Amino acid sequence: MDIIIRDAKVTDAKAIQTIYTPYVETTAITFEYNVPSEEEFCRRIETVQQKYPWIVAMVNGKVVGYAYASAFKPRDAYQWAIETSIYVDNNNKRSGIGRQLHEALEQRLKMQGILNMNACISFIEPEDEYLSQDSVRFHERLGYQKVAHFHQCGKKFNRWYDIIWMEKMIGEHL
Repeated sequence: MDIIIRDAKVTDAKAIQTIYTPYVETTAITFEYNVPSEEEFCRRIETVQQKYPWIVAMVNGKVVGYAYASAFKPRDAYQWAIETSIYVDNNNKRSGIGRQLHEALEQRLKMQGILNMNACISFIEPEDEYLSQDSVRFHERLGYQKVAHFHQCGKKFNRWYDIIWMEKMIGEHL
């Protein structure tokens, strides 16, 4: 499978919304309750790209995944740390798309001088029908380490979920 990674465009908003919809409606991976509109995705893409990368993965001319970085915290002292988000179309999971998106995102962030990549991951133990621990395992394989565990801080589908923060250092802290 040939995967092309490129910068997202606002014209990708509908495809991005299509990928994101099942995550909102059927999983606790995201704590959003309502699927954002296509216009909201246009706004999000434009806002993120003012400072950070938002990229998409294409297979046979179709957007099959996306990744972006956002500010870890808004204060100046945090400017070397970001939070990552990666979503892959449900029909293309476990095909290497997520890894390629992450690698491309990491390279772009290194070029910007970012030193810390952080991931906020929904978590429950044991796994349930709305949430597995696949995201934790994915990030571990990419070199992330767990640095925080917050208990019962998000409620979705009438049950409480934890979040785990994981981090990956991608540059020297001189």
